[in-house]
Amino acid sequence: MNALEHLNGALDYIEQHLEQELDDREIAKHAYCSVFHFKRMFSFLAGITLQEYIRRRRLTRAALELQNSTVKVIDIAMKYGYYSPDAFTRAFLSLHGITPTEARTAKRSLTAYPPMSFRLTIGGSEPMKIRIEHKEAFQVIGVSNRVTPIESGEHPGVEQVWQALDHDTYAELKSLNDAAPYGTLHVNVGEGVRAKDDYDYYLAVASNQPCPVRFVPFTIPATTWAVFEMTVPWEKEKWHRIYGEWFPSSGYEQIAGPTFQVGPDITIGLDRQVDSGEHDIELWLPVAKVR
Repeated sequence: MNALEHLNGALDYIEQHLEQELDDREIAKHAYCSVFHFKRMFSFLAGITLQEYIRRRRLTRAALELQNSTVKVIDIAMKYGYYSPDAFTRAFLSLHGITPTEARTAKRSLTAYPPMSFRLTIGGSEPMKIRIEHKEAFQVIGVSNRVTPIESGEHPGVEQVWQALDHDTYAELKSLNDAAPYGTLHVNVGEGVRAKDDYDYYLAVASNQPCPVRFVPFTIPATTWAVFEMTVPWEKEKWHRIYGEWFPSSGYEQIAGPTFQVGPDITIGLDRQVDSGEHDIELWLPVAKVR
């Protein structure tokens, strides 16, 4: 079995157990990878989280049963994990735009999310520059903020850090960069899977110096990294290449831990916005060898 078959095996397992409690560990076991790696890979390839996919499939099944059977609404709700009629009605309404009762009586068209599958596509037309690097723990110093993610665009919490900087502060920060990796670092700590969990963002540099009072230190632990040489701004296809092409064929999995991007520098100007031009960067993801 290859990685693609493993992923589809996990999707088949989900489909066969939509009427039961689904455990993330059991799903990931069918994909032959860790829960953390499977959920990140799934979200980047599918564009939605694993739990959202399961929710949509259950509500799609529920809608079909409402329109094609005489089973009580409450029984269908409980069959798909909704033990409160109100909770089922709210979830159904949010997806289909009508209530379960209306779906049964009005025979209206409903939103359907068919089972998903991952298919082989021809990729690799452009070379990917990747290296595996083990690095001991190192300190970063910077400006930090708590971030609530959004589905697309720059997260407001990140932009708040950029907007709070002035020329002198940014110049002082860059002057502290006396250790590798050299350059402006964009560090995410505690980032969840696909726009779900709040995390800490640091605009920082690697430094061996004592941290000045106006900045915040953070220690990135020793680990093995997959380092991707890319260009920004980001496009969805780049994430698909990382999670859909490189990881399945590499023998590595992403593990929990801080991630960071080296570059680009930000442009301090009157509007204090990030330069939107194309820039070379490095994306550092913590990984472990699994085969």
